[in-house]
Amino acid sequence: MDLIVDILSTPAILVGLFALIGLLLQKRAATEVVSGTLKTIMGFLIIGAGATVITGSLYFFGKMLEKGFDIDGVIPNNEAIVAMAQNAFGTETALIMLLGMIINILLARFTPFKYIFLTGHHIMFMACLLAVVLSTGGLDGAALIIIGSIILGLLMVLSPALLQPFVRRITGNDDIAIGHFGSFGYWVAGLVGKGAGNRAKSTEDIRVPRSLGFLRDTSVAISLTMLVMFFIVSIAAGPAYIENELSGGQNFIVFCLIQAITFAAGVYIVLAGVRLLLAEIIPAFKGVADKVVPHAKPALDVPVVFPFAPNAVIIGFIFSFLGGIISMFLLPLFGLKVIVPGLVPHFFCGATAGVFGNATGGRRGAMLGAFVNGILISFLPALLLPVLGDLGFEGTTFGDTDFAIVGIFLGYLMKLFM
Repeated sequence: MDLIVDILSTPAILVGLFALIGLLLQKRAATEVVSGTLKTIMGFLIIGAGATVITGSLYFFGKMLEKGFDIDGVIPNNEAIVAMAQNAFGTETALIMLLGMIINILLARFTPFKYIFLTGHHIMFMACLLAVVLSTGGLDGAALIIIGSIILGLLMVLSPALLQPFVRRITGNDDIAIGHFGSFGYWVAGLVGKGAGNRAKSTEDIRVPRSLGFLRDTSVAISLTMLVMFFIVSIAAGPAYIENELSGGQNFIVFCLIQAITFAAGVYIVLAGVRLLLAEIIPAFKGVADKVVPHAKPALDVPVVFPFAPNAVIIGFIFSFLGGIISMFLLPLFGLKVIVPGLVPHFFCGATAGVFGNATGGRRGAMLGAFVNGILISFLPALLLPVLGDLGFEGTTFGDTDFAIVGIFLGYLMKLFM
């Protein structure tokens, strides 16, 4: 069972398997099958390597922020709560994952929702949430697994379907979809952009004076933006704290400079991985689409949209984070616990919301859409906290919008049967 969970929850292996099946169904030469499969896995691993570099840089930024502004509260962390729940619901989670994926393929084969959800770790997180929440209504054994699998399978086709009109606008084609359980936030960002922005004024058309022509290079622009942000929080945290606790004695200015450029290097790596992945997975997936699920589309993790609007990525991150900061002060006014803005979810979800907002509303759409996403990933996890607290998981919560919505809805629904 552990082997199945490890395979199904490792996106690189999962996507590689689908690429392998697709290439075999097309009866490609052995060299093409081996090359296409390995490059697909490699593309996903490169994305993961870039994400690790970004996360490492943001870890130091977060520490400076907490120290400089004396921030205290709950930090949403999907991995933490899943690790806690696995001890009690490990078997149920694995079976819901496996059956949920089979139901996903069946729904894609026999309904108009032609999406194969390939973001393995999010499938595992959702399966875990379903196992925990459904158990509170008295469900166990086969009933819990079957109902959880059906809900998961439905979410795996409905979530990409919700976003696909926006994805077509972002990519200019219908070849890929988004498989990520932050979809409600991206959908709202797209709507906000559509209602409040102007699509003609794209973030990618921002005019830069000739003297500042170096800013047209995305990597340089991200480095300078992050450098400004690092310097602001470093001054608030104090040079002594940085040099004694974070940098190992390195001067705080040098440390901030290196971390800012490290962050930009991580984004560069992610974009390189996305380009490699898309070049391999789309032709390979044609075999699955032709033979098993006609017209099927791979629903992939959110970084696949980053190359289509690199400026919107950094704008989305900044405005989502701003929404998180403002929410931090508003939450106590509603009697809710403070949610500390997690820089990793605000980067990946905020950047994606920025791309969606830009696709429908240009610069204003990217800013407002990402800002609203920042508020959503602050308030929704706070509203989920009491539900999880009742289940014995006090002090931690999921960070992405869909987990919160599903958890809150099913949590209160199950109480009716208790």
